[in-house]
Amino acid sequence: MSSAQWNAGETHGQTQAKTEEWMQSAQNTADRACDKMADSKESAQQGKEQSAGFIQQTGEQVMHMAQGAIDGVKSTLGMNEKNEKK
Repeated sequence: MSSAQWNAGETHGQTQAKTEEWMQSAQNTADRACDKMADSKESAQQGKEQSAGFIQQTGEQVMHMAQGAIDGVKSTLGMNEKNEKK
């Protein structure tokens, strides 16, 4: 085998090894990106669930406040149930 052939073979081997290294690096980068997207999706879902719970609690509080206001007005006007039954 001539020196030129040996050098060509060695260069080809090095190039192939470098290509495989780059491909593995690209795969690792893609895997990390997928992991981050999955984490982001989970965080978004948790935030959505927390927001839904907060909105439900707030709605219930407003409903109770409104019912209290209605009862107060009825009482002030003498329209509460106790007075009507007499």
